[in-house]
Parts: sequence; structure tokens; C-alpha cells
Amino acid sequence: MEEIGIRNPTSGIETTGLSGLSSLRWNLGEGELVETAIRRGEAKLTSHGALLVTTGQHTGRSPKDKFVVRDETTEDRIWWDNNKPMSREAFERLYADFQAHAQGRDLFVQDLVGGADKANAIRARVVTEFAWHSLFIRNLLIRPSREELASFVPELTIIDLPSFRADPERHGCRTETVIACDFSRNIILIGGTTYAGEMKKSVFTVLNYRLPETGVMPMHCSANVGAAGDAAVFFGLSGTGKTTLSADPSRTLVGDDEHGWGENGIFNFEGGCYAKTIRLSAEAEPEIFATTRMFGTVLENVVLDENRVPDFDDASLTENTRAAYPLHFIPNASDTGLAAHPKNIIMLTADAFGVMPPIAKLTPDQAMYHFLSGYTAKVAGTEKGVTEPEATFSTCFGAPFMPRHPAEYGNLLRDLIARHGVDCWLVSTGWTGGAYGTGKRMPIRATRALLAAALDGSLKGAEFRTDPHFGFQVPVAVPGVEAAILDPRSTWADPAAYDAQARKLASMFRANFEKFEDHVEAGVIDASPTVALAAE
Repeated sequence: MEEIGIRNPTSGIETTGLSGLSSLRWNLGEGELVETAIRRGEAKLTSHGALLVTTGQHTGRSPKDKFVVRDETTEDRIWWDNNKPMSREAFERLYADFQAHAQGRDLFVQDLVGGADKANAIRARVVTEFAWHSLFIRNLLIRPSREELASFVPELTIIDLPSFRADPERHGCRTETVIACDFSRNIILIGGTTYAGEMKKSVFTVLNYRLPETGVMPMHCSANVGAAGDAAVFFGLSGTGKTTLSADPSRTLVGDDEHGWGENGIFNFEGGCYAKTIRLSAEAEPEIFATTRMFGTVLENVVLDENRVPDFDDASLTENTRAAYPLHFIPNASDTGLAAHPKNIIMLTADAFGVMPPIAKLTPDQAMYHFLSGYTAKVAGTEKGVTEPEATFSTCFGAPFMPRHPAEYGNLLRDLIARHGVDCWLVSTGWTGGAYGTGKRMPIRATRALLAAALDGSLKGAEFRTDPHFGFQVPVAVPGVEAAILDPRSTWADPAAYDAQARKLASMFRANFEKFEDHVEAGVIDASPTVALAAE
């Protein structure tokens, strides 16, 4: 077997579980990976030097095809209502078939780290079939130094073979696509999908499983920090603005998607960013736009024009177009991935019902309620069959990546908020003046102005009103922000229609939260919205 690249002295067979390979290429850099991906027909260059790839049938994650091995270690630790079990026997058959499938192939290995806080990090060895997958994960995780590579011992092994096809009957899975997580042996197998995001979220899933037992809160969030060391955390599901709003030129970016919160503050799990690019513009998001013109960036499912210039307005392949790039491509990114305990927590929602105000202040109980709810909305056209706004509740703003019961994460967050006196805000980046199709998207300038006031502390001194449905505090006036936007009801042409929509959404919140009521304290249950008959 040919072995190429920087690696430690232990053999590839012993540390990857694979044998009979044609070659194993270790820790190749951007240049070699880009050349190899193009030579093998996996990708092509854009006019600006980024690597353009398409992912075929899978243009996003496949959460219904993700499984956790159910054994004596995981039996009482996993939230089985949210995680699909796979038997130990089925996993062993799957692993053996992965090993057989790998024989004779040219594979790539990256030795990387998940977690900027070394005390809470995990060393991950990622084996991929595609060169561009190797570049992707090299961009997304933290790269060890040459000295650290020399003594690298993996704690987690991920094997990603898109050409493998699972057998549901033999492997205990659902389709030919499978993401199988063995937390006892720290092995993750990914097959039947070319979507690279499965790898990064697999590392996140493992950290979400491991860290709560050490008192560290894993979070699906972006984070940044001001000049005075005032850190802020931004929770939110895909499309709510985590990446966009945390990429603030006046603040240092800690990370755009995954962080931990421990005794010394917050820390990034990753070494890169995975930004959505649909309708990306140099005017609205200059820092992110600039990364799409850099060598080493991977563009997923972006359409090129005849001159190989990306057309970020073209969603013909998917709405979920992406750019994967190392964090240092952002000019004001942190070089440590570390920050102090946050002063502010922002919970983002893209409310397509047009009900939520652009910003509201939350009590600790309300913060836990909205964290466990994890609300946003899908709009018509984003998925087949979606013809009007649909509420989406993804607990902890990341249910597919949460192996443990949500109450574990919620209690950790509540305790950290109380211990460090954190201010919590709910921010809607969704629709105003009506629901999707009638209203318009919340102006990003207004959102940025409101966030700036929250983060610099001035918003706490504003006059507030109590929302009649959700009970949180909403500012009445904020300098630089149109007053009408702060009162969603006043932006609707028909206030009675707003009231009906608000009651509808409040009912959805209450129905969704019923499954948590036996696991939280009374104050959190009392934070449920009231299905009010009319607004004042």
C-alpha cells in the first residue's frame, strides 16, 4: 500500500481499521487536494480559484438515516425518542462491509481536532473516499501543528465512503444511506451520501454526547466578542442568520456554528465556517462573500455562469448552497477560538408567520423555554409540499445532533446563565407586515441596529412593553430603528388577522412543549405563551 503525507509512526491499518487499500494519503494540504480532486473529476475551479463541487441526490443532511448503537453504555444516556437505535450486531456487520468496500481504493486521511479548549477537545481521524471531502473537513476542523501530528493518537474515527450502499435488512438501517454512530468505540460510518456536512455534524454529535458529563455545555451557535472582551452567543437553526449576524466587522468572530461553554468561558469546536451562500452579496455580507473568491474554499452546489463565476441567486440545484472555508479567511476572526463567558445570548428565529417582534428580552425561565422549543419556520418552496409557512421546533436549536435528553442541555444552560448573569434576547429575522407571501423580510439593517444596542448594553435602558401572547419584554423605541417594526401587530393591514395568527402560533408552541413539561420546573412551564383572545 502506498502511503503519502505527514503522519505518525503507527500504521494506517491499526489506526483506521482498513486494510488492502491501494493508497492512503495522509494530511495533504490544500494544493495537493485541489489538484487531486480536479484530476479525479470530483470538482472544478471557479474563475476566482475556489473549488466547485456538486453533491448529487443529497444536497443536505439525512437525519432520518442517522443511527446510534444501542448497548449497555448508551442505553440510559441517549434520548431514544430523538435518536434511532442500531443493534451492536448490525453495526459490526456494517463495519465489516465498510472494510471490505474500502479494499483496493485510494483513500485520504486528515488528523484534526474538534475543540479549541484542549481540556475539552477530541482528536478525530477522518478517512474519506473523495479528495474534496478531505479538503472540506480540513477546512472545518482545527488543524494540529506538525509537532502535534507526530504524536497524534485519535479518540474518534470517521470513515466516509459515499460509494458504499447500505442494505437495510442486513445493516438495520432505513435506506442505502447510513450514518452510524458507535459511542462506545468512538467510530462513525457514513455511506451512501456525498453531502460533506455529515462529517462535521458527526464530530458535533460526539461532543454533544461527551461534554455534558463534564459540566460543559455544547451549543449549536455562532459567537463573537467585542473589543472589551464582551462575548455573545447566537443560537439558531439553518437560515436564521447565525453566520451572517456573527460576522460583524466591529467584533471578533469566535466561530460560526458550534461552541462549548465551560468553566473558563466559551470555545469554538471548529477551525472553519460552513456558510450558506444562497443570495449572498458583497454588499450585505462582504466578509463571507470574499471567502468565495479564495483558493481552498469549497463551494457546494453553487451554479456557475458561462465564465465560471458563481451565481449565488441561482437555487436550481438547492437552496442549501454552501461555502466551506477556514476561519482565518475572515479578517477579524479569532486566532484562538476562545472567549470569556458571554454577556449576551441571542436566540434567532426566522418567523415566517409575521408574529414575533424583531427583538425581545427574555427572563431565565423564558430563555430555557425558547431554547428547548428551538422555533423557526419553513417557507413555501423550500421543501416539496410546503405551500404556506410551517412551524419548525428543533429542541436546543439542533435536535438532530443532540444524543441526550434536551433537559440535560437546558438545565446546563439555565445554570450557566444564572451563574454569569447573562442577558438573553429573542431576535426574529423573519417576516414583518404579514406572514410570508404578504409581508416582507425583516430589514437586516434594523436587525443589526437592534443587536448592536443589545450588545453594547444600551437596549436594557429602553422602555419596554409586555407582549400579550408571549409574555416577553419588547422595546417600544430604539434609536435608528423604525418604531412601527417593534410592534408587529401595527405593521399588519388587518390587526384582527395578526391576532388570529398570533393565537395560532402560540398554540403550536404550547402543543410542542407538552413533551418537556415533566422534565422542567414550574417557572419554565409558566413561560409558555398565552392564547390570548385579543391584543391590546
